[in-house]
Amino acid sequence: MRVPRIYQSSALAQGQNIMLDSEAAGHVGRVLRMSAGEQIELFNGDGNNYLSEIVAASKKNVEVTTISQSANPSESPLNLHLGQVISRGDRMDFTIQKSVELGVNTITPLFSERCGVKLSGERLDKKIQQWQKIVISACEQCGRSVVPEVRPAMTLELWCAENSDALKLNLHPRASHGINGLALDTQRVRLLIGPEGGLSATEIAMTEQHHFTDVLLGPRVLRTETAALTTISALQLRFGDLG
Repeated sequence: MRVPRIYQSSALAQGQNIMLDSEAAGHVGRVLRMSAGEQIELFNGDGNNYLSEIVAASKKNVEVTTISQSANPSESPLNLHLGQVISRGDRMDFTIQKSVELGVNTITPLFSERCGVKLSGERLDKKIQQWQKIVISACEQCGRSVVPEVRPAMTLELWCAENSDALKLNLHPRASHGINGLALDTQRVRLLIGPEGGLSATEIAMTEQHHFTDVLLGPRVLRTETAALTTISALQLRFGDLG
């Protein structure tokens, strides 16, 4: 049986006795109904796994001791920053979850002219927190020990204007080549995925001003969440660790 992987926000070290975070403790004690003597694998985002044994457990409080520490080699050599225009309903949740499984490192939610989602203030803050929890859950499932960051939401224009030495990519149906036609001089990529209605002509011109490279994904029109995950997969297959 696979040892459950649990995210713990505090610092971890081998031979340490700790109380799990309330959320982690609730999952171990109430959902999984684990008890003293059973083992879990903790991670806190530092790239290591910490095999741990439960010392005491209730529905609200769980104490563990860390048995061993080991580096987790699950990160791709390709560093991917996804700029995703916020999509409706659970599509954004799905995109974030699956992009983490595919190895994305950073996610920035974006607002564009044709973005159909209106979020601001406290509602937006709560949404960012929800998306970060989805990231953590995806890491628990897929075996990553480095936790990708969901950055604060911003406008498409501000994100495109950020200084970066990464290769900047934008999907465009009239691009002259696809992923296989790219030459990568850096292991860093910033990938822009637009909204369901696509980018406006003004926005496309703006990406050109900021030196984005247009790439063609294929002959079919893909939904925004499909486009993001297909492009990330193609990039990992070409330059990363898929294949």
